[in-house]
Amino acid sequence: MKLGMGVRGGLLAALIMLATPFAATLAVGLASSPASAQTVDSIQVEGNRRVEASTIRSYFKPGVGGKLDQGRLDDGLKGLIETGLFQDVKINTAGGRVVVTVIENPVIGRVVFEGNKKIKDEQLTGEIQSKPRGTLSRPMVQSDAQRISDIYHHAGRYDVSVVPEIIEQPNNRVDLIFTITEGNKTGINSIEFVGNTTYSAYRLKDVIKTRESNLLSFLGGNDVYDPDRIEADRDLIRRYYLKHGFADVQVVAALTEYDPQRKGFLVTYKIEEGQQYRVGSVNFQSSIPALDGNVLARFSRVNVGSLYNAEALEKSVEEMQIEASRRGFAFAVVKPRGDRDFQTHTVSIVFAIDEGPRTYIERINVRGNTRTRDYVIRREFDIAEGDAYNRALVDRAERRLKNLDFFKSVKIATEPGSSSDRVILNVELEEKSTGDFSVSGGYSTTDGPLAEVSVSERNLLGRGLFGKVSVTYGEYARGLTVSFVEPYLLDYRVALGLDAYYREQLPNTYISYETKTIGFSPRIGLQLREDLSMQLRYSIYQQQVSLPSYLDNCNNNPNNGLPFNPSPAFANTAAGQSLIQSLIPGGVDPSGTGLWCYSDGEASLPVRKELAAGSTITSAVGYTFDYNTLDNNKNPTDGLLIDWKQDFAGVGGDVIYLKSALDVKYYTPLVADIVSIIHLQGGVMTQVGNNAIRMLDQFQEGPNLVRGFAPNGIGPRDINPYGTQDALGGTQYWGASLEFQMPFWFLPKEVGLKGAVYADAGWLGDYKGPTDWATTGEVNLPGCIPPTNNGSANPAAPGTCLGLQYDPGNVVRTSVGVGLIWQSPFGPLRFDYAIPITKGKYDVVQQFKFGGGTSF
Repeated sequence: MKLGMGVRGGLLAALIMLATPFAATLAVGLASSPASAQTVDSIQVEGNRRVEASTIRSYFKPGVGGKLDQGRLDDGLKGLIETGLFQDVKINTAGGRVVVTVIENPVIGRVVFEGNKKIKDEQLTGEIQSKPRGTLSRPMVQSDAQRISDIYHHAGRYDVSVVPEIIEQPNNRVDLIFTITEGNKTGINSIEFVGNTTYSAYRLKDVIKTRESNLLSFLGGNDVYDPDRIEADRDLIRRYYLKHGFADVQVVAALTEYDPQRKGFLVTYKIEEGQQYRVGSVNFQSSIPALDGNVLARFSRVNVGSLYNAEALEKSVEEMQIEASRRGFAFAVVKPRGDRDFQTHTVSIVFAIDEGPRTYIERINVRGNTRTRDYVIRREFDIAEGDAYNRALVDRAERRLKNLDFFKSVKIATEPGSSSDRVILNVELEEKSTGDFSVSGGYSTTDGPLAEVSVSERNLLGRGLFGKVSVTYGEYARGLTVSFVEPYLLDYRVALGLDAYYREQLPNTYISYETKTIGFSPRIGLQLREDLSMQLRYSIYQQQVSLPSYLDNCNNNPNNGLPFNPSPAFANTAAGQSLIQSLIPGGVDPSGTGLWCYSDGEASLPVRKELAAGSTITSAVGYTFDYNTLDNNKNPTDGLLIDWKQDFAGVGGDVIYLKSALDVKYYTPLVADIVSIIHLQGGVMTQVGNNAIRMLDQFQEGPNLVRGFAPNGIGPRDINPYGTQDALGGTQYWGASLEFQMPFWFLPKEVGLKGAVYADAGWLGDYKGPTDWATTGEVNLPGCIPPTNNGSANPAAPGTCLGLQYDPGNVVRTSVGVGLIWQSPFGPLRFDYAIPITKGKYDVVQQFKFGGGTSF
């Protein structure tokens, strides 16, 4: 027992002896730990110049009892480093105190860009974070260099290098210099499609925005590599297939590969087309008792038997949901459901109308509009704060804002409101320049060289107004036009347009007279549907005709003032002698001016009538209906365009008539990228009462009706052999054309060349203008009777009125031809060569025609 207790006592003593040093060390450590004894106020700050010591101490947050432990010191250290104000931060203990030693980052004096020619300093300055008078942060500098590189990448320059350089200056200041080597543009060398069996690569290249590089790429920008645009093109391809019946289509990938040897990218789109579907059935099911789904059927754009069209389906849902809201069902939601039949390749579509969540719009926040007034944006919404939330109306507002073309980007997002039944709409905008200054130039075989300078603003004063002033000057045409449009008249979605203009049409190869027109025209435009619009207009203009001096004299009359050159057989008759004496007493012209002279090339009687009438005022009201389902307004391949318009002149003014015109174009794609175009047109002028129709108001036609003929080259014509043989026009016309446009498959798509073959037929006639001397207000010759043999080439034939001799031109003109169409960087150009098959005796042929121009 004593031995055991002795052993235990010895062990205990040994343990106490071993533990004593550790206890002493622990006690010393605790006594010297700053966290256990120091407070924020006792922290000593060293090395700071600009940053206040109190600011540095504020990053250290005390714990319980106001003490700082080691963890809180570490948090303070991290916070100071993250400010970016310091190159280095250290925490030490000295004499039982916490010492924070900092080395401040220098201040940036200047930020300079060197070597940048393609992107301006202002753009780069706005994109980087390092700013003059800011603190230099090396990580931030590296981030800025990368950001500059990204900007050049989006501009298609992947060879760019950006080297930042820091130059020290006195007083802890530095200059920051970014040296940029821009390199050449990195273009798209080739665009390939894999898996496309229905549509050729040629057709799909029309769908996407990206283009392959070619010799004229420097005039555009869509041939440079932009990953965002490549991704957007994937969606365009998918939507194109969905629009044409391919409900299962997938654009699996857009692969890009850089070819260092060719210094460009190879882009490959992988497509899985699937089957093409048609609509098998369309049904409407409503779970809302008071709303019959069939009443929304007329708003459906989906028809049984037609190709499945996802775009038409989306528009149907939108219009049906809006109609349900108009009927008082503000929370109704229309959801389409499509059941595919893989055997028959049809889709059964069901529009399910259900009651959606009862959610209201608490607030609409508009952000990013630095110039555009707030109300200009809000008026594009058909809903307001406090209304029921309707996603279809929100999507429509977003589309309208994009169509304004005031903004680079438009995005409407939702966030929860103050309660579960409230949402907040955030409209995020990025504005862009809306002013345009353009110089346009062109040349045509009709008008010769022509130039136009115009200044326009789409968002005038930030109020959404449109204004434009343009000046035109050419060899045969000159003018000035001032236009103004208020798109929301009296806060309604009705556009009011005002146009004032002055135009001169000078004599040229196709007309002998000059016209000057000054006018004013207000108009009102209404968008009835997305594919249907209407315009109401009023026009009042003054028109004056003048002639060159050599067409308005009788000084060179070799017939001693006679208005004709009588044949000897007629002059020697009693009737001839009597007529000569009645015209010129004594056989001479006492005034020396002569009468109505044809012998030296005078203008036609209808022209002389307008010349004698002086200025003529026309006051007319009219309207136009446009129906447009074209897939592309600039380069259509599918769809229908119908234009119907009527104008009634006689609301005051000097002339009265009713003019009607119809123009129809139907495009449809055929095999191998060939597009057929059927063009039908026609017009009628109706005489009101006994009021004669002026020659200048009648239809004048040429190659726009039947190619292969000159402007004003067909229809009734003055055929006096001593006159200018002016075209007289007609009160009726019709035309029909069939054209096939096809690509040149052996040329790259980017060249933009297409060929065309066509056949035209048309007719212009029923001239109803003045035909004799009496109607001109001049001399009514004795014995003159209305002509019974129009077309006579001898105005002095006995028994014939010495008035207008004209060919009525009752012939159907036909022609065939070929054309070359170039969608060039200089604008659209077209060359046509047509051969008339049938024509009138006095028609003017012009087999070659060229026209086009551009803006820059």
